[in-house]
Amino acid sequence: MCGITGYIGYRDAYPIIINGLQRLEYRGYDSAGVVLYDGKQINLSKTKGKVSDLLNKFDAEDAKKGNVGIGHTRWATHGVPNDVNSHPHTSQSGDLVIVHNGIIENYDTIKKELINRGYTFHSDTDTEVLINLIEEVKKNNNVKLGKAVQIALNEVVGAFAIAVFDIEKPDEIVVAKLGSPIAIGIGKDNTEFFIASDASPFLEYTKDAIYLEDEEMAIIKVGRAIEIRKINDDSVVTANVQELQMNLEQIEKGGYDHFMLKEIHEQPRAITDTFRGRLLKDEAIIKMAGIEDNMKRFLNAERILIVACGTSWHAGLVAEYIFEEFARIPVEVEYASEFRYRNPIITEKDIVIAISQSGETADTLAAIKMAKSKGAFVFGVCNVVGSSISRESDAGAYTHAGPEIGVASTKAFTTQITVLTLIALRLARAKGTMSSSDFRMYLHEMELIPNKVEKLLEIDSKVEEIARKYLLSTNFLYLGRGFNFPVALEGALKLKEISYIHAEGYPAAEMKHGPIALIDDRMPVVVIATNKGHYDKVVSNIQEIKSRQGKIIAIVTEGDTVVKEIADHVIEIPDTEEALTPLLTTIPLQLLSYYIAVMRDCNVDQPRNLAKSVTVE
Repeated sequence: MCGITGYIGYRDAYPIIINGLQRLEYRGYDSAGVVLYDGKQINLSKTKGKVSDLLNKFDAEDAKKGNVGIGHTRWATHGVPNDVNSHPHTSQSGDLVIVHNGIIENYDTIKKELINRGYTFHSDTDTEVLINLIEEVKKNNNVKLGKAVQIALNEVVGAFAIAVFDIEKPDEIVVAKLGSPIAIGIGKDNTEFFIASDASPFLEYTKDAIYLEDEEMAIIKVGRAIEIRKINDDSVVTANVQELQMNLEQIEKGGYDHFMLKEIHEQPRAITDTFRGRLLKDEAIIKMAGIEDNMKRFLNAERILIVACGTSWHAGLVAEYIFEEFARIPVEVEYASEFRYRNPIITEKDIVIAISQSGETADTLAAIKMAKSKGAFVFGVCNVVGSSISRESDAGAYTHAGPEIGVASTKAFTTQITVLTLIALRLARAKGTMSSSDFRMYLHEMELIPNKVEKLLEIDSKVEEIARKYLLSTNFLYLGRGFNFPVALEGALKLKEISYIHAEGYPAAEMKHGPIALIDDRMPVVVIATNKGHYDKVVSNIQEIKSRQGKIIAIVTEGDTVVKEIADHVIEIPDTEEALTPLLTTIPLQLLSYYIAVMRDCNVDQPRNLAKSVTVE
């Protein structure tokens, strides 16, 4: 959840690390810190708050000198956000410095033992415990830093991505990974190296990167090839250097006020990129290597289990409707955080689809490992190339949404639904549960979706006007039925995440089983009422709300006249097939939450207490 960045080489490290922290701030932003070594002494500065607050503490130019350094932007787990608990942390001697993303579960036991050995602690963090453990191991075993890190990590329980350096060996940084991501950028002829939680901090310097696997550590020395070893058995690992596909334009705002707004408007392009080369309308085929290569496994599956968290879980719920409707395969959707801690019934005839934007979600990764241990086939759906979930899965599909920086997912949701719909259509055709004419019709309709989303985005000023009327509301209710019930859940989540207004999503028919008691003239109710499926039933629900003076914001199909007569506000979406409506109905809900949050002066891209990628429990 935290962001790690580092540099060692011939350039000034300070601007590279600061720039990297700014790009990684989506991973955590309650405190930040940087340590540099200038060949004589370490210069450490850290503070509660954002990277911008850290910049104000670096007044002296001398403190910015050095060709080696590491930095950190924090999402607090152990210890409240304050200056002392901020990273980097130093060992008791001051010789060793560490930044850490993750949780050391047995830190208290280790801390007590170290206290008995004469160590004192200044912070409440598990990270300070870890760096002192490394120092104790190094001192007692008379070993170099790399070996000390390896021995220490074999004594800890938990998850980590760490970067450590020793002022006695200023040409070396040691990094290690278990459960949290870490990437290493490689400069030309090994003259410099970059370290980061993802590749965005070093895109302008190199396209060559190594992503460490779990239980691997790397010793990075200027002028030498990276040495990678297994933490548990010291075996040598061959480095797998990958060429980065991202570019700088993708991780910049491009003239938009916020990344979230930019990413909302990128959805037509993102959806197109997701089905590009896969949806071949003229040939009437869907071509996905991960499905074709494992078609027999899919066709023989007794059920599909979908595991995910947050917005990805909502995409999984949409997929449940689509898979069962198209391919007639039973589907269950599970919160990965619950799935991993119970004793689920999983067999070799099950397929587990794991969905994650980042590909690093800790609970989803743990669910994958459990499913594989029981013999299930795991298919990963994620956005980040080379991520842990993509490597851990038996097969999979990338969404190709491009980098998503805003903490509240938008284009991740629609591209996940796009991929899952393509899979369901391909399986339906292979199983014979969909006619050739219907299959061609859906391919045609899907190809039209990006243009329809583009058209929807033209109404953002109307959504902004509606948002202004409800920015002071304290509660919202979101209702949907069928394919759009998960969209109601997702709309409510977006509003909660970025505006801090309490909101709940419900199946429209369930309103009478409790939520209707909340409705009065101060309660805005967002109802998804497209003219497909259970339209008449939803109209009846709207009438029930109106009779209780609820304020109705309705998402309807173009040309609707019935709901227009009842609702206080109507937002029209272009007509499409019912199963594809979630790709359209979610757009105005994203815009509504965005504009309400902006008007409430909330930090849209970095909402409080949240981080983009939940890489710890």
